[in-house]
Amino acid sequence: MTAAVSIIDVVKRFGALQALAGVSLDIGEGEFFGLLGPNGAGKTTLISTLAGLVRPDSGVLKVMGHDVVSDFRAARRLLGVVPQELVFDPFFSVRETLRIQSGYFGIRGNDDWIDEILANLDLTAKAETNMRRLSGGMKRRVLVAQALVHKPPVIVLDEPTAGVDVELRQGLWQFIRRLNAEGHTIVLTTHYLEEAEALCKRIALMKQGRVVALDTTANLLAGYPGASLEDIFIKTMHA
Repeated sequence: MTAAVSIIDVVKRFGALQALAGVSLDIGEGEFFGLLGPNGAGKTTLISTLAGLVRPDSGVLKVMGHDVVSDFRAARRLLGVVPQELVFDPFFSVRETLRIQSGYFGIRGNDDWIDEILANLDLTAKAETNMRRLSGGMKRRVLVAQALVHKPPVIVLDEPTAGVDVELRQGLWQFIRRLNAEGHTIVLTTHYLEEAEALCKRIALMKQGRVVALDTTANLLAGYPGASLEDIFIKTMHA
């Protein structure tokens, strides 16, 4: 299995806080991979190091073979990240926001793909609406659209459905499943463990900056007959 994401012994400290304590894992091309853990487990720090937003103290991270530190430009082009925080520019419409995001990656004439993304995220009616006039759920949809606008082969979704209504959640997952079926690698963090159980073929459980379990979803469930992924998560976190 060729690695779309390779993480080797990554360590990161913020003062006295050990955010990542030697994390190692590979995520194969075309996988739908779950990265789970409680708040403070290190998930968002790991994603931030992968995206080049935080530099690790030691270790190596690669996206499609490109080192995120020494070959940052190539690695970043191959990665789309949906952050937890609702970060947006209040001066532009939804369509303008996506055109600007395309421009960051040197892409012009991207309107056909932008229209497809807008349709799949139920944003078409809001395309000309200013970002600051959108609800929180709509802003989150735009964050997903921004991550997809340059057609990255690796897509990282950090709590993408937090605060999102059920209808959008279902539509989003239908779209993401399609992208995965077309060959995109998906990395998901979520507190909705039933989503991870339904979507992810393989899962890593993180606790206090370490990977404490890494296996296929089927094997994790088989190890605890009759248990849900949420049951396993609770047992692992309290072990």
